[in-house]
Amino acid sequence: MSKRIILALAAALLLLSNLALADDYHAGNIHVDHAHARPTVTGQTSGAAYLSIENKGSSADKLLTVSTPVAKSAEVHSMVMDGNIMRMREVSQIELAPAARIEMSAGDGYHIMLVGLKKALLPGQKIPLSLRFEKAGKLDIEAVVDGK
Repeated sequence: MSKRIILALAAALLLLSNLALADDYHAGNIHVDHAHARPTVTGQTSGAAYLSIENKGSSADKLLTVSTPVAKSAEVHSMVMDGNIMRMREVSQIELAPAARIEMSAGDGYHIMLVGLKKALLPGQKIPLSLRFEKAGKLDIEAVVDGK
């Protein structure tokens, strides 16, 4: 095959793999996307998942709980740097003002802590997460395990 065909095929595969990771989920006025988790190693007892939540409605909502069958518990944590000290705390809920967007990511901000992992999270694996919102109700999603 020529180099052009190989490059075109590689570009198409990359595009398709990115589309496969770009799942969107909706419940009421809540939109969730970019759900992903970090890989772990055998014996690692905790992990982290990240996602984006947008409230497209005209009234506030709240993320109340997260659960998953891949860990004993899933907790929403906030993390902030206080000088040179990282402070991480579990939060009981996340307020979602009208038209607000929350980006969960590594570093400052929110993330989902997966506590008591039952097995390692492997790249390419999809893990189920159930999010419960005050008004929008339950939303079942999948987070792709990637290296982000």
